[in-house]
Amino acid sequence: MRWRLLIPFLGAWLVFAVCGSAAETIPPAPRDHFNDYAGIVAPATARQLNDELTQFERATSNQLVVAIFPRMQSDSSIEDYTVRVAQAWGVGQRDKKNGAVLFIFSQDRKLYIQVGYGLEGVLPDALCKQIIANEITPRFRSGDFTGGVANGVHALVAATKGEYRGTGRTVADGRNSGGLSFGSIAGIIIFLILFGLVQVMTRRGSVYSRRGLVTPWISTGWGGGSSGGWSSGGGSSGGGGSFSGGGGSFGGGGAGGSW
Repeated sequence: MRWRLLIPFLGAWLVFAVCGSAAETIPPAPRDHFNDYAGIVAPATARQLNDELTQFERATSNQLVVAIFPRMQSDSSIEDYTVRVAQAWGVGQRDKKNGAVLFIFSQDRKLYIQVGYGLEGVLPDALCKQIIANEITPRFRSGDFTGGVANGVHALVAATKGEYRGTGRTVADGRNSGGLSFGSIAGIIIFLILFGLVQVMTRRGSVYSRRGLVTPWISTGWGGGSSGGWSSGGGSSGGGGSFSGGGGSFGGGGAGGSW
Protein backbone atom coordinates (compact mmCIF):
# COMPACT_ATOMS: atom_id res chain seq x y z
CA MET A 1 0.00 0.00 0.00
CA ARG A 2 1.07 3.57 -0.59
CA TRP A 3 1.25 4.46 3.08
CA ARG A 4 4.02 1.89 3.50
CA LEU A 5 6.18 3.96 1.18
CA LEU A 6 6.00 6.77 3.70
CA ILE A 7 7.45 4.71 6.56
CA PRO A 8 11.14 5.39 5.70
CA PHE A 9 10.44 9.10 5.41
CA LEU A 10 8.51 9.19 8.67
CA GLY A 11 11.33 7.29 10.38
CA ALA A 12 13.92 9.71 9.05
CA TRP A 13 11.81 12.66 10.18
CA LEU A 14 11.47 11.16 13.66
CA VAL A 15 15.22 10.61 13.96
CA PHE A 16 15.85 14.16 12.78
CA ALA A 17 13.36 15.56 15.28
CA VAL A 18 14.85 13.62 18.17
CA CYS A 19 18.42 14.47 17.27
CA GLY A 20 17.48 18.09 16.70
CA SER A 21 15.86 18.42 20.09
CA ALA A 22 18.80 16.72 21.78
CA ALA A 23 21.29 19.03 20.06
CA GLU A 24 20.41 21.97 22.32
CA THR A 25 20.45 22.28 26.08
CA ILE A 26 18.90 25.20 27.92
CA PRO A 27 20.79 25.43 31.22
CA PRO A 28 18.81 25.92 34.41
CA ALA A 29 18.42 29.44 35.67
CA PRO A 30 21.48 30.60 37.61
CA ARG A 31 21.41 31.14 41.36
CA ASP A 32 23.45 34.36 41.30
CA HIS A 33 23.86 37.48 39.21
CA PHE A 34 27.45 36.50 38.41
CA ASN A 35 28.01 32.89 37.42
CA ASP A 36 31.37 31.59 36.23
CA TYR A 37 30.88 27.93 35.31
CA ALA A 38 34.16 27.90 33.37
CA GLY A 39 36.36 29.19 36.17
CA ILE A 40 38.05 31.95 34.16
CA VAL A 41 37.49 34.84 36.58
CA ALA A 42 39.39 35.28 39.86
CA PRO A 43 37.10 34.15 42.72
CA ALA A 44 37.49 37.39 44.67
CA THR A 45 36.50 39.45 41.63
CA ALA A 46 33.58 37.11 40.93
CA ARG A 47 32.23 37.65 44.44
CA GLN A 48 32.72 41.40 44.19
CA LEU A 49 30.93 41.62 40.84
CA ASN A 50 28.07 39.49 42.12
CA ASP A 51 27.65 41.84 45.09
CA GLU A 52 27.71 44.87 42.77
CA LEU A 53 25.09 43.43 40.44
CA THR A 54 22.89 42.38 43.35
CA GLN A 55 23.02 45.87 44.83
CA PHE A 56 22.41 47.31 41.37
CA GLU A 57 19.13 45.41 41.13
CA ARG A 58 18.10 46.74 44.55
CA ALA A 59 18.89 50.31 43.47
CA THR A 60 17.48 50.25 39.93
CA SER A 61 15.38 47.05 39.57
CA ASN A 62 17.52 46.23 36.50
CA GLN A 63 18.66 42.62 36.42
CA LEU A 64 22.11 42.30 34.85
CA VAL A 65 23.38 38.73 34.78
CA VAL A 66 26.73 37.27 33.73
CA ALA A 67 26.83 33.61 32.67
CA ILE A 68 30.19 32.11 31.66
CA PHE A 69 30.14 28.60 30.21
CA PRO A 70 32.90 26.47 28.69
CA ARG A 71 30.95 25.73 25.51
CA MET A 72 27.66 26.57 23.84
CA GLN A 73 25.28 23.61 24.07
CA SER A 74 23.51 24.22 20.77
CA ASP A 75 24.01 23.83 17.04
CA SER A 76 22.23 27.10 16.31
CA SER A 77 23.79 30.56 16.18
CA ILE A 78 24.92 32.19 19.39
CA GLU A 79 22.35 34.97 18.89
CA ASP A 80 19.42 32.59 18.58
CA TYR A 81 20.61 30.31 21.38
CA THR A 82 21.29 33.03 23.95
CA VAL A 83 17.97 34.77 23.39
CA ARG A 84 16.20 31.50 24.14
CA VAL A 85 18.25 31.01 27.29
CA ALA A 86 17.69 34.57 28.52
CA GLN A 87 13.97 34.26 27.84
CA ALA A 88 13.79 30.94 29.69
CA TRP A 89 15.53 32.47 32.71
CA GLY A 90 13.13 35.43 32.80
CA VAL A 91 15.86 38.00 33.43
CA GLY A 92 14.38 41.42 34.18
CA GLN A 93 11.15 42.55 35.81
CA ARG A 94 7.94 41.38 34.19
CA ASP A 95 6.50 44.88 33.84
CA LYS A 96 9.71 46.66 32.83
CA LYS A 97 11.50 43.88 30.90
CA ASN A 98 14.72 45.48 32.11
CA GLY A 99 17.14 42.60 31.96
CA ALA A 100 20.42 41.97 30.18
CA VAL A 101 22.71 38.95 30.12
CA LEU A 102 26.39 38.82 29.22
CA PHE A 103 27.00 35.31 27.87
CA ILE A 104 30.58 34.10 27.49
CA PHE A 105 31.62 30.71 26.06
CA SER A 106 35.29 30.47 26.87
CA GLN A 107 36.31 27.44 24.79
CA ASP A 108 34.31 28.65 21.80
CA ARG A 109 35.90 32.11 22.23
CA LYS A 110 32.52 33.74 21.69
CA LEU A 111 30.34 36.09 23.68
CA TYR A 112 27.00 37.84 23.35
CA ILE A 113 25.10 40.54 25.22
CA GLN A 114 21.37 39.86 25.19
CA VAL A 115 19.22 42.88 26.02
CA GLY A 116 15.62 42.83 27.25
CA TYR A 117 12.98 44.96 25.58
CA GLY A 118 12.99 47.54 28.39
CA LEU A 119 16.72 48.30 28.12
CA GLU A 120 17.06 48.46 24.35
CA GLY A 121 16.83 52.26 24.48
CA VAL A 122 19.92 52.64 26.68
CA LEU A 123 21.69 49.49 25.43
CA PRO A 124 21.25 49.62 21.66
CA ASP A 125 23.03 47.12 19.46
CA ALA A 126 25.76 49.61 18.54
CA LEU A 127 26.64 50.31 22.17
CA CYS A 128 26.73 46.58 22.99
CA LYS A 129 29.10 46.12 20.08
CA GLN A 130 31.33 48.92 21.41
CA ILE A 131 31.40 47.44 24.90
CA ILE A 132 32.48 44.10 23.48
CA ALA A 133 35.07 45.57 21.10
CA ASN A 134 36.54 48.19 23.43
CA GLU A 135 36.10 46.86 26.96
CA ILE A 136 36.03 43.08 26.84
CA THR A 137 37.76 41.38 23.93
CA PRO A 138 41.04 43.37 24.06
CA ARG A 139 41.58 42.06 27.60
CA PHE A 140 40.52 38.56 26.59
CA ARG A 141 43.04 38.47 23.76
CA SER A 142 45.82 39.28 26.23
CA GLY A 143 44.64 36.54 28.59
CA ASP A 144 43.13 38.90 31.18
CA PHE A 145 39.66 37.37 31.50
CA THR A 146 39.08 38.83 34.94
CA GLY A 147 39.78 42.36 33.74
CA GLY A 148 37.74 41.95 30.56
CA VAL A 149 34.66 40.66 32.35
CA ALA A 150 34.91 43.37 35.03
CA ASN A 151 35.19 46.06 32.33
CA GLY A 152 32.13 44.67 30.57
CA VAL A 153 30.05 44.53 33.72
CA HIS A 154 30.93 48.09 34.72
CA ALA A 155 30.12 49.35 31.21
CA LEU A 156 26.70 47.68 31.32
CA VAL A 157 26.02 49.15 34.75
CA ALA A 158 27.01 52.64 33.60
CA ALA A 159 24.80 52.46 30.52
CA THR A 160 21.67 51.31 32.36
CA LYS A 161 22.05 53.10 35.68
CA GLY A 162 19.48 55.89 35.36
CA GLU A 163 16.72 54.14 33.41
CA TYR A 164 14.61 52.74 36.28
CA ARG A 165 14.27 53.10 40.03
CA GLY A 166 14.51 50.13 42.35
CA THR A 167 12.64 49.18 45.50
CA GLY A 168 15.65 48.37 47.66
CA ARG A 169 15.00 44.65 47.21
CA THR A 170 15.78 42.06 44.59
CA VAL A 171 13.32 39.49 43.33
CA ALA A 172 15.31 36.88 45.25
CA ASP A 173 15.07 38.97 48.44
CA GLY A 174 11.30 38.74 48.21
CA ARG A 175 11.30 35.02 47.58
CA ASN A 176 13.85 34.26 50.29
CA SER A 177 12.36 36.58 52.93
CA GLY A 178 10.72 33.79 54.90
CA GLY A 179 7.34 33.89 53.22
CA LEU A 180 5.95 30.63 51.93
CA SER A 181 6.21 30.02 48.21
CA PHE A 182 3.33 28.64 46.19
CA GLY A 183 5.05 25.24 46.11
CA SER A 184 5.39 25.23 49.89
CA ILE A 185 1.75 26.15 50.40
CA ALA A 186 0.61 23.48 47.94
CA GLY A 187 2.80 20.91 49.67
CA ILE A 188 1.34 21.76 53.07
CA ILE A 189 -2.23 21.51 51.76
CA ILE A 190 -1.56 18.11 50.18
CA PHE A 191 0.16 16.93 53.36
CA LEU A 192 -2.83 17.94 55.49
CA ILE A 193 -5.24 16.18 53.14
CA LEU A 194 -3.20 12.98 53.17
CA PHE A 195 -2.71 13.20 56.93
CA GLY A 196 -6.46 13.51 57.41
CA LEU A 197 -7.07 10.45 55.24
CA VAL A 198 -4.48 8.49 57.20
CA GLN A 199 -6.16 9.41 60.47
CA VAL A 200 -9.57 8.33 59.20
CA MET A 201 -8.21 5.01 57.91
CA THR A 202 -6.18 4.43 61.08
CA ARG A 203 -9.25 4.87 63.23
CA ARG A 204 -10.90 2.19 61.13
CA GLY A 205 -7.96 -0.07 61.97
CA SER A 206 -6.77 -1.00 58.50
CA VAL A 207 -5.47 0.21 55.21
CA TYR A 208 -5.94 -1.55 51.90
CA SER A 209 -2.83 -2.21 49.86
CA ARG A 210 -2.74 -2.44 46.06
CA ARG A 211 -2.61 -6.25 46.35
CA GLY A 212 -5.84 -6.37 48.25
CA LEU A 213 -4.33 -7.17 51.66
CA VAL A 214 -5.69 -5.56 54.78
CA THR A 215 -2.94 -4.58 57.22
CA PRO A 216 -2.91 -2.55 60.43
CA TRP A 217 -1.08 0.75 59.94
CA ILE A 218 0.24 3.19 62.45
CA SER A 219 1.85 5.98 60.47
CA THR A 220 5.34 6.96 61.63
CA GLY A 221 6.70 8.50 58.42
CA TRP A 222 6.49 8.63 54.65
CA GLY A 223 7.22 5.10 53.51
CA GLY A 224 10.69 4.90 55.01
CA GLY A 225 12.11 7.52 52.68
CA SER A 226 15.31 9.15 53.81
CA SER A 227 14.22 12.73 53.28
CA GLY A 228 10.57 12.73 52.30
CA GLY A 229 9.04 13.29 48.92
CA TRP A 230 8.15 16.97 49.14
CA SER A 231 10.15 19.65 47.49
CA SER A 232 9.37 23.27 46.92
CA GLY A 233 11.30 25.95 45.16
CA GLY A 234 11.72 29.57 46.09
CA GLY A 235 12.20 30.65 42.48
CA SER A 236 15.11 30.30 40.14
CA SER A 237 17.67 31.43 42.68
CA GLY A 238 18.25 27.79 43.54
CA GLY A 239 18.06 27.93 47.34
CA GLY A 240 19.19 31.30 48.66
CA GLY A 241 21.23 32.72 45.78
CA SER A 242 21.24 36.40 44.88
CA PHE A 243 19.30 36.05 41.61
CA SER A 244 15.78 35.03 40.77
CA GLY A 245 14.17 35.85 37.45
CA GLY A 246 11.41 38.43 37.45
CA GLY A 247 9.71 37.33 34.24
CA GLY A 248 11.41 39.66 31.76
CA SER A 249 11.28 39.22 27.98
CA PHE A 250 13.81 39.34 25.17
CA GLY A 251 13.53 39.89 21.44
CA GLY A 252 17.07 39.53 20.21
CA GLY A 253 18.47 42.98 20.97
CA GLY A 254 22.18 43.17 21.67
CA ALA A 255 25.40 42.18 19.94
CA GLY A 256 28.05 39.49 19.88
CA GLY A 257 31.72 39.05 19.23
CA SER A 258 34.72 36.75 19.46
CA TRP A 259 38.39 36.92 20.38
